[in-house]
Amino acid sequence: MTHARIDFQRLQQDIQDLSAIGRDADRGIHRMAFSEGDLAGRRWFKERILAADLDFHEDGAANLHGRLDWDGSRPSVMMGSHLDTVPGGGPLDGALGVLVGLEVLRTVKESGITLRHPLEVVNFTDEEGRFGGLFGSQAMAGQLSPAQVHNARDLDGISLTEAMAAWGLDANAALFARRSKESIHAYLEMHIEQGPVLDRGDISVGVVEAITGLFKWEVQLKGQTNHAGTTPMDMRNDTFQGLAEFAGEIDRILEEHGSPHSRATIGRVELRPGAANTVPGHTTFSLDVRDTDPDTLKGLSDAFRRTLSTMARRRGLMFEFEVLSELPPQRCDPGLVQLLSDKADALGFHHLRMPSGAAHDAQIMSCIARTGMVFVPSLEGRSHSPAEWTNWEDIERGANLMLQAVLSLAAQDTETLR
Repeated sequence: MTHARIDFQRLQQDIQDLSAIGRDADRGIHRMAFSEGDLAGRRWFKERILAADLDFHEDGAANLHGRLDWDGSRPSVMMGSHLDTVPGGGPLDGALGVLVGLEVLRTVKESGITLRHPLEVVNFTDEEGRFGGLFGSQAMAGQLSPAQVHNARDLDGISLTEAMAAWGLDANAALFARRSKESIHAYLEMHIEQGPVLDRGDISVGVVEAITGLFKWEVQLKGQTNHAGTTPMDMRNDTFQGLAEFAGEIDRILEEHGSPHSRATIGRVELRPGAANTVPGHTTFSLDVRDTDPDTLKGLSDAFRRTLSTMARRRGLMFEFEVLSELPPQRCDPGLVQLLSDKADALGFHHLRMPSGAAHDAQIMSCIARTGMVFVPSLEGRSHSPAEWTNWEDIERGANLMLQAVLSLAAQDTETLR
């Protein structure tokens, strides 16, 4: 069993074939959830599942499942990620984890190895957030309500209900995609790191110990619009100056209240009225804050709120913020972390235990299953762009690590990891 290896040429071909689906003239890949590109990618994936003589299943959240030795009575060892992309994304974010999972199932099927647990690979719907993000895994974990499904809309105002109905799907069926804890023996996800740590350290494999939590706010500062030439500097209620002061406090807040894993980003700013000769009376900006510890994340939230309040009071501004999203941090299962580390050692792979600074479906799945993650290096830390890539040899190492871990897990009694 330990000598089994994935068919890497077949996996390479799958990566190349899928990367051509949704590719635009800008060389970026456009497979946003429920777009034509996403539909084409999903059709291709279904065809690959059936061509491998695996069982195919689509649940109410439009998650696509490939299954080996499935009878519904035994908990499965599940692998998964997502095929949808950000606009102009790269070929590996999400897709690599799905394709590696498929290749593991094919390899095991062809080897004739008999296992205690069935195997399952899942393509989760809308991980990248056209309608809020992590929709498919949240449905599987039973974290959706009818109101969330009804209210989900993209940036153009198209509702999730409308988008799914255009494909002949009922969005409310996502409420029936929930899986019980007893139906999943363990969940593993392979993903590109999307950061520079492994690449700069010349490390082939990352074993994820914790997945970051986050909160994302939309903040509005309200002051007074006025003439840029006639309004003295000490008589202004300038919302951009308020934003600049607040942004300058980020490093201090992280140093005083954060950890080495803390991140804070202002990624979007809108000034109104937006004229060169006008003091901006209204500024809207985003604030994305992350950490792997829930208490640290709560402390950062309180500190940012206090800083906003102090700045606004001093500058004569009003402020308000809307919580756009919140995800609690999650720790990966210690037993799976150790298993992945041991298998990496046995294969002779230089590896690093590390946190994930990005959210993943594994974060949601950890609520209903033991969860582990494998990272492979991202060249120069690039992701969410056409420049996203991982060396073939690192992909092969990560895929074989997944295979060996899955073989061990699928041979275990259900109670082994409890």
